[in-house]
Amino acid sequence: MLLEAVGLRAAYGQSKVLHGIDFTVRKGGVTALLGANGAGKTTTLRAICGMVRTEGELRFEGQRIDGRPTEAIVASGIAHVPDGRGTFMELSVEENMRLGAYTRRDRGVAADFDRMFTMFPKLRQRYRQQAGTLSGGEQQMLAIARALLLRPRLLLLDEPSFGLAPLIVQEIFEIMRRINEADGVSILVVEQNASMALAVADHAYLLETGRIVLSGPAADIRRDESVRRAYLGY
Repeated sequence: MLLEAVGLRAAYGQSKVLHGIDFTVRKGGVTALLGANGAGKTTTLRAICGMVRTEGELRFEGQRIDGRPTEAIVASGIAHVPDGRGTFMELSVEENMRLGAYTRRDRGVAADFDRMFTMFPKLRQRYRQQAGTLSGGEQQMLAIARALLLRPRLLLLDEPSFGLAPLIVQEIFEIMRRINEADGVSILVVEQNASMALAVADHAYLLETGRIVLSGPAADIRRDESVRRAYLGY
């Protein structure tokens, strides 16, 4: 397994959010983390990145990462696209992308920029434009491109469809599929659009008030009518 969580707990001050959850992300896989608002999905991604107080074990490529600083976790090969996209609005598209590659010292950065422009042609058109003037879909593409410039082995995506038009959502999820299949980047995606997430994922977990109440192959969950009606709302 690429990522493994065992008995993961997380809290903000005295408020406990995750209550000892176990989950895995396999190498080369796409895993969906589903649930209602307040279920603990975003907190799970923040826990992986060391952004909240945690207990339990987190292993990435067999090495413990729980308790490590966020910058060390990022350097190990985990990139996070947060909810709200985390775009630096006052900076240009180019400057945002260069921030994604700032820790790299290899000679492949220029080639990776070209690859991002092939994957996200709108970013090439907006290269000198201030990020705050981009559409919501373009900002999401920029956030994903910036994360990919880290050359991660695991990409964490928090609500990539939020606030976007349906056609843009389809485009974003198709890009996710290409990132996974062509580049071999494993993905853990937090998403309320369960139908879309299950269409691209191979495994899924359902969180309910900080506990995993359902897990299994995404295709099975997607086909199970009783599960869909009871838990996923479609």
